Amino acid sequence: EGAIRHRPFPNTQHMLAMLVTPSAAFRSPGAIPHHAAAVRRVSSVMQEDDAPAPAPMPAAKKSMEMDYESSGFIKLSEAARTKLDQFSEGTLDNGWATSTEISDKAGMIALAEKLNPTIGFWDPLGIVDDASPETIGWFRHAEIKHGRVAMAGFVGYCVHSNGITFPWNIQAPLPWTSITSDLPAIAFKDITAAGSPGDMWDALPTAAKLQIILVVGFLEMHGENSLALEADGQKHYVRGGKPGYYPSFKGRYPHPVPLDLWDPFGFTKNMSPERKEKALLAEVNNGRLAMIGLFGLISASKGLIVPGLDTLGIAPYAGEVMAPFTA
Repeated sequence: EGAIRHRPFPNTQHMLAMLVTPSAAFRSPGAIPHHAAAVRRVSSVMQEDDAPAPAPMPAAKKSMEMDYESSGFIKLSEAARTKLDQFSEGTLDNGWATSTEISDKAGMIALAEKLNPTIGFWDPLGIVDDASPETIGWFRHAEIKHGRVAMAGFVGYCVHSNGITFPWNIQAPLPWTSITSDLPAIAFKDITAAGSPGDMWDALPTAAKLQIILVVGFLEMHGENSLALEADGQKHYVRGGKPGYYPSFKGRYPHPVPLDLWDPFGFTKNMSPERKEKALLAEVNNGRLAMIGLFGLISASKGLIVPGLDTLGIAPYAGEVMAPFTA
């Protein structure tokens, strides 16, 4: 037991030797002799520094110790050094070498012509000029994601503005703990009675707001998780993956999740690739319109003149739109 504590595997000399051995040595057939020589050099340096010489290895330890030279440690080090060399030489595959996704300005121009042939490519800020593939992937994913949120938000704004609500309570007393036993009963219709959708958010209990924020944070974390994406055979959108793709929940967590966030009922599962491409183009266009529409509704609720919306009798909102969490 004392011998094992004295020299854990791998020992310090071997670890230092891994650092001083040239990477080419690890990729050559004679990697082991080079490494052994490095161990001897490190050992001599350590002993020249008046460090106490290690005690002889007991025979029992030799029989128990794993054969270091035949282990996978050398192979792992070789792979890591190869990656570092490729990174320094600019030849490391970051996922885009084999990707079929848009990675340059020419691809964005072609996409714009498909989305809206009348307007075509319009980039007044020059976002994609000399942009890296990672930047283009990031902006494409951000547009698709914000478009989806805006579509849901636009529909939600219209639904709540018309007083459509669930018939049950959003909050009620729970007798199991002293913290929740005194909670007031609040129905969905009580929230709707507050006024405009902005007033409805202000009327939500703090616990409800926190739940919404935490759920959104979880969904964001899962969507950005490379492990979840790779489990579906996909890659992250800044690594050549498909912008807008959201990974499945099924089989990822201890608690079973029966439905996915994206396409929970599998409507797109049997679509042809051509039909999916056309549907994605329509989704991007609808998302752009929804982003404009939602901002228009919010602006009209603050009394601003929005052609086509300011005459619809949208309920005014007296609160601060940009500070929803201070209410």
